[in-house]
Amino acid sequence: MNVKRAILRALADRDVHQAIDYYIGEGAEQAALKFIDALEQALQHIERHPATGSPRYAHELDLPGLRCWQMKGYPYLVFYVERDDYVDVWRVLHGSRDIPAWMQAPD
Repeated sequence: MNVKRAILRALADRDVHQAIDYYIGEGAEQAALKFIDALEQALQHIERHPATGSPRYAHELDLPGLRCWQMKGYPYLVFYVERDDYVDVWRVLHGSRDIPAWMQAPD
């Protein structure tokens, strides 16, 4: 099995830190820790099976190759593109956000 390392872009990294800060700010440190675990599980899945993510937003945003994967237990979507030798993670966004607007934010 060919495992491709997931590499988070700066915006994806910022998204993750904002989510963690939100949970900590709400006094939900356990939720923040579980969020990190859920993200790690999602990234491990994407690294092993990058083709299993939904291409829904690729069509909607006209971004060929874009896929998303729902984190377990959290309303966050991991957006990524499979490259030849790695998985390019673009964003980690809450599912209730205006996804097209957030995806087009400058990197």
